[in-house]
Amino acid sequence: MTAENFRTRRRRRKCFFCVSFADGAGHNGRVIGAYLNALGILLGALAGLAWRGGFSLRTQNFLKSALGAFTAFFGLRLVWENIGGSFPACGRQLALALLAVILGNWLGRLMGLQKISNRLGHQAAGVLAAAQKNPPGRTGDGLAAVTVLFCAAPLGLAGAVTDGLADFFQLLAVKAVMDGLAMMSFVKLFRWPVALAALPVFIFVNALSFAVRLGARPWLEAHALAGAVGVTAGLLACTMALVILELRRVELANYLPALAVAPLLAWLLV
Repeated sequence: MTAENFRTRRRRRKCFFCVSFADGAGHNGRVIGAYLNALGILLGALAGLAWRGGFSLRTQNFLKSALGAFTAFFGLRLVWENIGGSFPACGRQLALALLAVILGNWLGRLMGLQKISNRLGHQAAGVLAAAQKNPPGRTGDGLAAVTVLFCAAPLGLAGAVTDGLADFFQLLAVKAVMDGLAMMSFVKLFRWPVALAALPVFIFVNALSFAVRLGARPWLEAHALAGAVGVTAGLLACTMALVILELRRVELANYLPALAVAPLLAWLLV
């Protein structure tokens, strides 16, 4: 064995357990965001059962600020990783993504996505309010309400798309923390079986990620349109950060069609 081959094998052994955020030459065929989301829910349930106390107002504000900052950071990173070329070319890509967001919002309004989201949210909020008045609540109702809340979150839908399209699981990692913190309260209201919501959430997010990976990604990569989706998803993530930080109320569900509008605009206009 030559010295060069020995050094190469040694580097491979050293990097076997490391995690790299650098762009790779290929993909491993796996999406891990759904696993992280389910794990966050389960860990939050365990923490809620083990710890009977609650977070102070100061800690809640810190966690909210941290989650909003991470969401904005990963959104900007997603934009940065998917634009390239000269300055005018980058400007055109950003302008196209902004146009996709505007048209996506218009399409979402026509489809009534936010109204559907609000209706589901109101039903889940009613179940939670009833459990708070007379704890513990009915486990079956709590499980259904929690599952709807976790599956319908716009951050999770956008994160599933980016995970399936480009292995960008960071948005789902942020959602895993948010769901875990929420689950700490839910298990106190509905007892431990509500933690089983991790299973349908995992199935839903994983199915959406693989649908994007196996269905949309080959066509998008063949036509060099995946970047348009990434830039648009990054802009939506930054908008979601405003909602998390409670800086502005935004009808996030109406903007989700922008993820489908962006590649169509890029295909037609570029």
